Amino acid sequence: MVLQSSFKSCLPLSCLLRAPRAGFGGAASGGLIIQSLSNDVYQNLAVEDWIHDHMNLENRQVLFLWRNSPAVVIGRHQNPWQECNLQLMRQKNIKLARRRSGGGTVYHDLGNINLTFFTTRKKYERMENLKLVVKALKALRPQLDIHVTDRYDIVLDGQYKISGTAAKLGRTTAYHHCTLLCNANKAVLSSVLKSPYKGLKSNATPSVPASVKNLFEEDPGLTCEMLLDAVAEEYAMQHGIDHHITLINPTDETVLPGINDKSKELQTWEWVYGKTPKFSVSTCFNMVYKDSVLDVKVDMDVKHGRIEACDIDLPQEWLPPALCRELVKSLTGSKFCPNETTALSSILLRTCPQDYELHSKWNLLCENMTALM
Repeated sequence: MVLQSSFKSCLPLSCLLRAPRAGFGGAASGGLIIQSLSNDVYQNLAVEDWIHDHMNLENRQVLFLWRNSPAVVIGRHQNPWQECNLQLMRQKNIKLARRRSGGGTVYHDLGNINLTFFTTRKKYERMENLKLVVKALKALRPQLDIHVTDRYDIVLDGQYKISGTAAKLGRTTAYHHCTLLCNANKAVLSSVLKSPYKGLKSNATPSVPASVKNLFEEDPGLTCEMLLDAVAEEYAMQHGIDHHITLINPTDETVLPGINDKSKELQTWEWVYGKTPKFSVSTCFNMVYKDSVLDVKVDMDVKHGRIEACDIDLPQEWLPPALCRELVKSLTGSKFCPNETTALSSILLRTCPQDYELHSKWNLLCENMTALM
């Protein structure tokens, strides 16, 4: 049976738990099911951080339900250039976020739901959470052929991944979160989770590719709301609590003190890109200028998202060596970022002689350099 909307409460958590000014960090024992009113990936990830950092989970377990507008979310120790197509994401205005848990990269949109299970570290049990999800889906649609794998994925029809999983284990608290594909845009998913970058070497945690399928493809009558409510009902039954889903606003400082600072931090370049493990790029590209094709070799070392060392190898007669050296000098120490590289190249161009051919060559080189980022 699907939970009816009457089970959802818009009361602030502080009011619900009779702690007017203390948020819900020190709330009483029992279980709690909360759902975000926001579709912003940074705000929802901030809620996870807030609960993990502030809430007393000694006598309580929490299920957090949330959905995001289009976004790619990478694991804490991953390399975004290795994991996704950043150029395509910029074109489609798809956000990139780095979560604080490990694991692989996932695509989120409104056809995908997210479930986060919070407990103490001692009570952390990833497999049990996933079995709960499977049981909820089976109660909703008994004909579904779904099970949990040894890799903690949920698969449909023995081969299609419908849920990925990751976790964060703190000193005393822990959370396990997983996705559930209902009706996500698979064309966008497959295109943005395919890196076009060549010659990249990294020790970052790589994602494991898998064939995916939407539950909607199996049963067009299923909706994200139905899935959310089914999981919430099963969670309530297993934990002996009522079926209320408490709706929260992830920007409400009266309930979640300091939440907006957490959200802002998750959006910073230093967190999203700067936390990337050290990597190197060694690649070649062809530049077509007039009737000739020029081969250019580029080597770069990137640490904390900044170019630590750079070498650009191209024929001396094509571009003045001094100008090329200035570009290398400017790039060293700068962000491995197309916007910053474009700005630096524009500044250097102003110092060049007003020569049309020289400017054309320079722009072509810089366009190809930014394409690497």
